[in-house]
Amino acid sequence: MAKSSADDAELRRACAQAVAASGARGEEVSFSIRVAKGRGIFEKLGRLAKPRVLALTVKQSTKGEAAKAFLRVLKYSSGAVLEPAKLYKLKHLTKVEVISNDPSGCTFVLGFDNLRSQSVAPPQWTMRNIDDRNRLLFSILTMCKEILSYLPKVVGIDFVELALWAKENTVTLDNQSSTQDGQEKSVTTQTERKVTVTVENDLVSQAKDEEEDMEALLDTYVMGIGEADAFSERLKQELVALEAANVYQLLQSEPLIDEGLDAASATVDDMDEWLRIFNMKLRHMREDIASIESRNNGLEMQSVNNKGLVEELEKLLDRLRIPQEFAASLTGGSFEESRMLKNVEACEWLTGAIRSLEVPNLDPCYVNMRAVREKRAELEKLKTTFVRRASEFLRNYFSSLVDFMISDKSYFSQRGQLKRPDHADLRYKCRTYARLLQHLKSLDKSCLGPLRKAYCHSLNLLLRREAREFANELRASTKAPKNPAVWLEGSNSGGQNGSSADTSTVSDAYSKMLTIFIPLLVDESSFFAHFMCFEVPALVPTGALNAKSRSGGNDPDDDLNLMDPDGNDLKPDDTSAELGTLNDALQELLDGIQEDFYAVVDWAYKIDPLRCISMHGITERYLSGQKADAAGFVRRLLHDLESRISTQFSRFIDEACHQIERNERNVRQTGILAYIPRFAVLASRMEQYIQGQSRDLIDKAYTKLVSTMFTTLDKIAHSDPKTADIVLIENYAAFQNSLYDLANVVPTLAKFYHEASESYEQACTRHISSLIYLQFERLFQFSRKVDELTYTIAAEEIPFQLGLSKTDLRRVIKSSLSGIDKSIGAMYRRLQKTLTSDELFPSLWDKCKKEFLDKYESFVQMVTRIYGNESIMSVADMKDVLANF
Repeated sequence: MAKSSADDAELRRACAQAVAASGARGEEVSFSIRVAKGRGIFEKLGRLAKPRVLALTVKQSTKGEAAKAFLRVLKYSSGAVLEPAKLYKLKHLTKVEVISNDPSGCTFVLGFDNLRSQSVAPPQWTMRNIDDRNRLLFSILTMCKEILSYLPKVVGIDFVELALWAKENTVTLDNQSSTQDGQEKSVTTQTERKVTVTVENDLVSQAKDEEEDMEALLDTYVMGIGEADAFSERLKQELVALEAANVYQLLQSEPLIDEGLDAASATVDDMDEWLRIFNMKLRHMREDIASIESRNNGLEMQSVNNKGLVEELEKLLDRLRIPQEFAASLTGGSFEESRMLKNVEACEWLTGAIRSLEVPNLDPCYVNMRAVREKRAELEKLKTTFVRRASEFLRNYFSSLVDFMISDKSYFSQRGQLKRPDHADLRYKCRTYARLLQHLKSLDKSCLGPLRKAYCHSLNLLLRREAREFANELRASTKAPKNPAVWLEGSNSGGQNGSSADTSTVSDAYSKMLTIFIPLLVDESSFFAHFMCFEVPALVPTGALNAKSRSGGNDPDDDLNLMDPDGNDLKPDDTSAELGTLNDALQELLDGIQEDFYAVVDWAYKIDPLRCISMHGITERYLSGQKADAAGFVRRLLHDLESRISTQFSRFIDEACHQIERNERNVRQTGILAYIPRFAVLASRMEQYIQGQSRDLIDKAYTKLVSTMFTTLDKIAHSDPKTADIVLIENYAAFQNSLYDLANVVPTLAKFYHEASESYEQACTRHISSLIYLQFERLFQFSRKVDELTYTIAAEEIPFQLGLSKTDLRRVIKSSLSGIDKSIGAMYRRLQKTLTSDELFPSLWDKCKKEFLDKYESFVQMVTRIYGNESIMSVADMKDVLANF
């Protein structure tokens, strides 16, 4: 027999791990097997389920209860790991049916009684072969018999066949196990065999009982097992004869029946007469009782109606009655902090009273009653009066509270003392009236508009005063160099002084400004959104917890959560329509404060324009952390600051480019231009300030500066064609030397470094070629003429051309090479004279010798190819001559 997945120990361990991972404790996997395919609810969707694994598990109870048996369906997850899919309790298993439509006999259905009332198809499984099917069914039957003490109904499979298969495939005992593991395995095998024999006996006994009953019946009629048709016909004949005998017996007893019927008829007539008499008496009694009950029902109905009417009128009177203490609070009560609890209670009562007189809280039949209409008008008058008084008080309260803080100089920064703005007391006092604002919104939402404007106007004055005083003192207390930095002008002293001054205090001052005021503005935005009852998503600002701890308030009534009139917290929609209104209000609340931030940026720019890089990075970090909807103005402020810093830095770059372009107007400049080494110092300082931020701002500045430098250098060089290549060589070399270290770490400078290197090589090639042709013009001019003729005539005809004969060749060689030492010496001195930098001369002279040697070697090859064995100095000799220089 082929090895089945039921014997796969790895599969059983994987099933045990999956069952344990699902949270089932105490379940042991006793059997597991793979299923070829399954069908359940997936058949309704028109697709087959993926292969599954069936596992039988047993959960032993620790409290003396009976063990529980389960059938678990496990599936493979995306990581090829088993995980539970379904769970069936075997105590609900009532039927096991093998599908007859499947010719292979491997498909079966499990019927559970708890699935009958559900619109779920019974689980159907198809095993890989008959042996796997028998293994699973036999294991299920075994577990039902052992644990549940019953066997489900089995349809479509012969008991005897299943019992014989179980007998043939029972695991044999292994009595030769010596190790402890082997002993445990032997005990388990014995237990399994005992259970198997019990189930086999039950199955066989059921089959044997049926067979013995059938044989006894057939022996009565002297028939055999194979005479089924004759047996059926014999039973039909006996049934017909039995029915005929019953009819005959009834006909024989007819006289006795007639006598009994006559006596019964007389008795029935007497009973009918008595019943008529009793019916008449009962009818009179029923009429009397009905009359009495009718009168009682009428009285009872009247009593119930009167009682219900009294109760309804009392309830209506309770709704229409206005308590004197609430009326006093609504019409003329004080709004002091000590009386706010009573005012809130009065608001809650007023809101509830108005809602109680509206449908559906009030029966529609009462709506048009005169008393209800008059009471509703009275409540509306109370509401209007209270809203007007509370709004006027809050407007005056906001204004007086801010005026008091503005008049006290201790709240602001003073000379020699930077003071962090502290609004803890302000918010604590405002929280006293937070619940009042929520009730005002529920009473009359239109009253919030003027209140919000009054609060924004008052607090805006305070914030602008705090920001102005803080910014002024921050600039005054910051020690910074008095002379602004000058980077790329012509004088050496200006650039050096500008680059060596320490201006870190400038960016520190800007950072302190943001550190103090950005969280403050975010907190104020969030507090305003909740305090003024905007239905926006809940926010937890940076300083909310600190503000609460500073206020020292733990009162649960001081929270600012939105509430409905019943006192329940509201859950506003994320897409609230009030978000636009909130942003407009925040614009009015914080407008004007940006001018003080701009003043700090402009002040820092005047001291050191390069500090724009540090300030840009600081702003970028703060901008990435502001994501709350209520801080929309703060994000716009940071965006504006970032744009202003970028604009100021671009202005500095434009001025630097203008300083570079002014060098173009200077006449006959030689040597290294002043802005080349100063740019290296400038780039080094810019890299120090970048501090890991985005490089876009710096890379754009590099691109603009270096492009202007190279363009200006080309214009200056070509203003004098005689020294153009020398100017380019020296300046491009200086550019590479000064930026070598930075180019290794900055990709943008590396690109310009390679561009300068290419321009340097081109200028060197042009200048060396001009020196060589100037000294050996006749020699290489003769070579060029010969090369040009090789494209038009044959090589052997060239010596016969005018001016290119062997005689002309000897004359050119004699005039050019007769004093070769002097000619090369002259070329050496001319190159040395044209350069202003001694550091470049050795490398240029090496390039010059290599270039000359390559051209001379080409000349010698041409002479050998065209003029044969004409006498000429060899390349090796020429190399020795050049080695002396």
